[in-house]
Amino acid sequence: MPPIHSSPYFQMDNPAILSLLRPTPGEKHRKPTSSSGGLLRMFKLFPMLTSGCKMVALLGRPRRPMLKDSATTGTIFGYRKGRVCLAIQDDPHSVPIFVIELPMLTSLLQKEMASDIVRIALESETKTHKKKVLEEFVWAVLCNGRKMGYSIRRKQLSDDELHVMQLLRGVSMGAGVLPSPNDKETVTADGELTYMRARFERVVGSKDSEAFYMINPDGAASGPELSIFFVRSN
Repeated sequence: MPPIHSSPYFQMDNPAILSLLRPTPGEKHRKPTSSSGGLLRMFKLFPMLTSGCKMVALLGRPRRPMLKDSATTGTIFGYRKGRVCLAIQDDPHSVPIFVIELPMLTSLLQKEMASDIVRIALESETKTHKKKVLEEFVWAVLCNGRKMGYSIRRKQLSDDELHVMQLLRGVSMGAGVLPSPNDKETVTADGELTYMRARFERVVGSKDSEAFYMINPDGAASGPELSIFFVRSN
């Protein structure tokens, strides 16, 4: 059985992903560092929280303006015993432009975050290029270089996904535990409904590749801890 904590560089041999990984001059802030803090550290602490503790940090407006107006909103959420979902929005008030349930448990992703560097790569093997890369449906998903399986992009939000988007409407950054959509309680049979929302810098490498680099709320000195790559094979 492969180890849970895999290298973020292992099997990252896709040229499109490698080109997005290379920082250009003046953009050294994208290079991840193990000493950085931020939302990722809070998210991986969730297994230590009690059901009565709703740790919602950095909600609402930051103390000083650190975010670009063009920054994209990304949300990772899911029941602790269930699969984790990823939603990408132009801003917290808009309809998600991309929603997918990843083929990995929320608890597994939290363990991967112990490495302080998380790279999620979604690869599409579609041969046609009539669609934008984020409009593709079938994706192979890798986390820190380890293949997790396949997922299909949502055409419509599920009830749980819509519930999360409504609760977090207007929240620009945060991490915590949400009430379930049915009974409004914190704990269900699948565990707590946890989430992490952050702002991402969107980088278009080509018509077949895009990357999202998490913007840390603790200042520009810290490198991004979470990167998400979308690549379409030629």
